[in-house]
Amino acid sequence: MALTETALYAFHLVFASLWTGSVLFAAYAVVPLGRSGDASPGVLAALAGKLGVLNRLSSALMLLSGLGLWVVLDYTSRFPDDPNSHLVLTMLVLWFVLTGLVEVGVSRLKDATDSEKVRTPAENARPFLLGAALVGVLLLLDAAALAGNLV
Repeated sequence: MALTETALYAFHLVFASLWTGSVLFAAYAVVPLGRSGDASPGVLAALAGKLGVLNRLSSALMLLSGLGLWVVLDYTSRFPDDPNSHLVLTMLVLWFVLTGLVEVGVSRLKDATDSEKVRTPAENARPFLLGAALVGVLLLLDAAALAGNLV
C-alpha cells in the first residue's frame, strides 16, 4: 500500500470515527439529558453548536479525503463493473443523509437557547439524531465491507 493511500485511509477513518462517535454520543447522552430536563438551555445549545461545527468540518474533510481515495484507487476506470465502487457510491449517499440529519437535529437543539427550554427542543431533535446515529452505523458497516472486500 502506497504512503499516499495509507495517509488518506487514516485521515478518512479518523474523521469518520470522530463524526460517527459524536453523533452516537449526542443521540445516546445529550438528547436524553435534554428530554429529562437535566441539562440547561445554555449547555444544550453549546453542545449542539460543537456538534454542528464537527458535522460541517468532518463532512467537508470526509468529502475531500474520499475524493482523494477515489482518485488514488482509480475507481473511475472500474466503476460500472466493480462492486466496491458501488459501496463507495452508497457511502456518498449515506454521507449526504448523515450530514442533513445532523444539521436538522442541531438546529432543533439550538432552539433551546432561543426558547430557554430544553425538553421540547430535545424532543424535536430526537428523531433526527437517532436517524443520524443509524445512518452513521450504516456508514461504518459500509466502510467495513469496503475495507474487507466483502463483496
